Amino acid sequence: MYPLLLTPPIKDYLWGGTKLKTDFGFETEKEIAAEAWMLSCHKDGMNIVQNGEYKGKTINEVLEIWGKSALGKNAESFSYFPILIKLIDAKQKLSVQVHPDDEYALSVEGEYGKTEMWYVVDCEEGAELIYGFKENISKEEFERRIKDNTLTEVCNFVPVNKGDVFFINAGTLHAIGEGILIAEVQQNSNTTYRVSDYGRLGADGKPRELHIEKALDVTKCEVPQIPYGKVGDIKVEDSYTLRDLAACDKFSAKLLTLNGEYKLCSKDSFVSIVVLSGEFSVSFKGESLSAEKGDSIFIPAGLEVKFDGKAETLYSFV
Repeated sequence: MYPLLLTPPIKDYLWGGTKLKTDFGFETEKEIAAEAWMLSCHKDGMNIVQNGEYKGKTINEVLEIWGKSALGKNAESFSYFPILIKLIDAKQKLSVQVHPDDEYALSVEGEYGKTEMWYVVDCEEGAELIYGFKENISKEEFERRIKDNTLTEVCNFVPVNKGDVFFINAGTLHAIGEGILIAEVQQNSNTTYRVSDYGRLGADGKPRELHIEKALDVTKCEVPQIPYGKVGDIKVEDSYTLRDLAACDKFSAKLLTLNGEYKLCSKDSFVSIVVLSGEFSVSFKGESLSAEKGDSIFIPAGLEVKFDGKAETLYSFV
């Protein structure tokens, strides 16, 4: 086993921009690059391996060859690959939406629910997003405000800054605002219930589908329960800094800032490294590869690696 350098599928949703192409160097013929799926074993888009013996194969194909040991014991309780990691460039605001929990999603959609974490990589001045409600409301008021187009009057709009963190539990109403670039770690699910899309038209010239009844079933009509913004304990060492971003039974995420060497060997879980800025080398078994901004590296469980360089990375595992 060795570290896999991954090529992400690119999604051209209508609200996206071009920063993933111009700032991160992703190559695509699509005019819009709304999302890059940096670690994905999902049927709607899988990573392709760029390096080594398995170059050209999907990550799913490689994991089938390597077996469960590559994922580590912490992944044994999941029936399929547990997480999906994205970079999201919101040139326009996303729809107001909500995701179901596991129980509801498995019974209705046939896949797991979606709890997620956002790390704000960059944003324009004055950018904001929706995170829950300003105050607790009833389901009846929620439904009424959807129907009479006054929902945003009770939404919790939050000004955002680079480095902010938001943990989005399943059932939390949310929407990324325009001018925000986000790194997202989420459950391996693509189930989203739109509550409002501001009357926008899709590629077919028709309003995009809403999912009002399902959203009413799963939305928690309450103020945010988890602290957000400049949160997370920070560990500072001479050659690196680690900031806690999220930790739950679905996934964990940290911000690893390199300023020299960092040694890693995770026996209990695979590790995903997404490079947000800078560059470094990855040494393993007498070999090495180079990593730079926009790269995504999958490190199988139990593999000893050493990083050396200067970079800011999203470090995720289960």
